[in-house]
Amino acid sequence: METLDVFHLTKGETKSPGLSLEKQIEYLESLNGRVSNRRERRWINDRILLELVPRMTRDEIRGLFAPPPWGDEARSSPFSMTNVMEWDKFRNIDMDKEVFHLSCSSSKNRSHVDADKIAALTAWHRVECKTRDAFRRSFLPELVDGYEENIRAFVSKAGCEEVLVLRVQDPFHRLLLHGVCEFYDLVSTTESEATGTKVLKMTKIKKKNADSNKLLTITLCQFLKMAKDGFL
Repeated sequence: METLDVFHLTKGETKSPGLSLEKQIEYLESLNGRVSNRRERRWINDRILLELVPRMTRDEIRGLFAPPPWGDEARSSPFSMTNVMEWDKFRNIDMDKEVFHLSCSSSKNRSHVDADKIAALTAWHRVECKTRDAFRRSFLPELVDGYEENIRAFVSKAGCEEVLVLRVQDPFHRLLLHGVCEFYDLVSTTESEATGTKVLKMTKIKKKNADSNKLLTITLCQFLKMAKDGFL
């Protein structure tokens, strides 16, 4: 059986100046069907890959090895240009003290956030079950946020005997308003008001006591969004 000497044949023919890159690759690919030796076939595949990859330029080679020996000189870092004594103070921090201060600051922040969440959760449990189901079923964030703006302004500025009056005619919206009042621990009652031939509803809101002017850090809208996203 005839044996094809790939190493001598391809070296002579693929380097011919008359052959283009495409012709060389086609010739090398055609040899795969005529070569059964694994070593020779591996050599052909390597030659095909070498022909497909163009030769690198000087700038491209320089980019691979930058910084030195071919790249520009390394730039001085800001730390190396500072005063040595000041840099040593920053570098020689006691690791035990660093860990202690970091743990204290993180625990304080975590406890503060947890306290706000617990306060909001306690306020949420003041809302009646029927109203909580209404919030879960249909949140209406823009409407609730408007109620909260009025109520938070009333709680922070109004006296104990003052009354906030909101005229909400939609029964479902009025239910959400009562829920917001319960969340902020306020007393809300709805009364009918006759205006000519029409009977309108008005909701009167007032504080339970003088301590009711403490506002929660987390609003009802924020609490419901956090509960929906699973952050509680």
